[in-house]
Amino acid sequence: MARRDPRVLVAYGTKNGSTGEIAAHVADVLAKAGCATTVRPAGEAVRDFSGYDAVVLGGALYAGRWHRDARRFARRARRALGTRPVWLFSSGPLDASASERDLPPVRGVRRIADRLDARGHVTFGGRLDENARGRLARMIVSSGKGGDFRDFTAITAWAERIAHDLTGVPAQREEA
Repeated sequence: MARRDPRVLVAYGTKNGSTGEIAAHVADVLAKAGCATTVRPAGEAVRDFSGYDAVVLGGALYAGRWHRDARRFARRARRALGTRPVWLFSSGPLDASASERDLPPVRGVRRIADRLDARGHVTFGGRLDENARGRLARMIVSSGKGGDFRDFTAITAWAERIAHDLTGVPAQREEA
């Protein structure tokens, strides 16, 4: 019997698009490693998980809380997610802290990770630029504290570990 590529849903909750871009990058890395991936906003109603072998769920952090769509997705799909491997990621620190050390999940994400028996969680830096929506976001940017703090090398390495867990095949690094 031929081996079937693992089917992975990568879902995300985002306000300004940065977390969605991280999710798309994770999906690209998984696809290059032989996984069949689907990327969907967490706010879209995914009712049938039978087409997925694993799920990666990400949420942007705002004021110490995971994006509402990611929280609702985890709650709504708890039963289905409990029967397959799940990895979680957060994005949000507007500084280099996420690249300098492993940041633990915020309390609400830690509870979700425990409920879903997630295989892992990681926090990546976020991005906030002049196009950000919301008064507080615009105030942060105008104060000079915005920027892009995402580390795509770290994101790639994390996604490669997931791919290895799912396929058993080590990642093939592209030569620079």
